[in-house]
Amino acid sequence: GSVFVDSKPIENCLQSWHKKISYIDQSVTLLDASLIENIALGYGPDEVDKSILDQVLEKSQSKEFINDLPDKYNTLVGERGIRLSGGQIQRIGIARALFKNSELLILDEPTSSLDGETENLVIDAINKLKNEKTIILISHRLSTLKNCDKVYEIKDKNIFEVKI
Repeated sequence: GSVFVDSKPIENCLQSWHKKISYIDQSVTLLDASLIENIALGYGPDEVDKSILDQVLEKSQSKEFINDLPDKYNTLVGERGIRLSGGQIQRIGIARALFKNSELLILDEPTSSLDGETENLVIDAINKLKNEKTIILISHRLSTLKNCDKVYEIKDKNIFEVKI
């Protein structure tokens, strides 16, 4: 098949689409580096506009836990984020997408491995972005989708709109 945007094949403008989309899956990949380096991929810590970083941390519900760390956003996360909880890692993934300033966020099972309280924090972060970004949220749990404007189910190669 093919994907078209405004009647034009997307493969003709893939680079511009890559800049507009962030994909956040259930296992966010983190580097063995500082939080700021993991959020602002490709930028050195001294190149990051701290006011933009603060906004991103606030919107992703990361600011409070990062400010509680001894080295704040200079804290090293360890290999694959070993020094962080699952919910903290998910919120860093959201912060990374917000720092990139993507127009479209695709979140694939972002809360599947989280406890109820942490899931609520991540969902709150996502809900606060509803009016700013286009969000596609993929989940098997209907409770995760309760605040979505539209919900679709894919079943037997067909797509159905679902009322929650």
